[in-house]
Amino acid sequence: MKKTLVLGASENKNRYSNMAIKQLRLKGHPVVAIGKKSGQVEDVFIVTQSEKNESIHTVTLYLNPKNQEVYYDYLLQLKPERLIFNPGTENDTLKKLAEEQGIKTLEACTLVLLSTDQY
Repeated sequence: MKKTLVLGASENKNRYSNMAIKQLRLKGHPVVAIGKKSGQVEDVFIVTQSEKNESIHTVTLYLNPKNQEVYYDYLLQLKPERLIFNPGTENDTLKKLAEEQGIKTLEACTLVLLSTDQY
């Protein structure tokens, strides 16, 4: 299972980040969630501050590029194996920084990857 950080998590059931958390848990992946507001999606607590996390395999982004900037250092120090830019989150600067650190980047939809067993 791939421990995943959902960045831009929301309790709003209409948000793709919310749907992704549910699908990740349904598939058995451990999830860490960071959002603007604290809350909970099923058994996953949403925190508002970046926390030290170990063994994050994948970071999936649900923040626009401007809102990602404050997380650059945090994301790079996590040293995930991959960073998924969901539609609308594409960011050439973060992509370049990640790839320079040996982090695989992917412009894809986490929900599609999960539903087609490509996650």
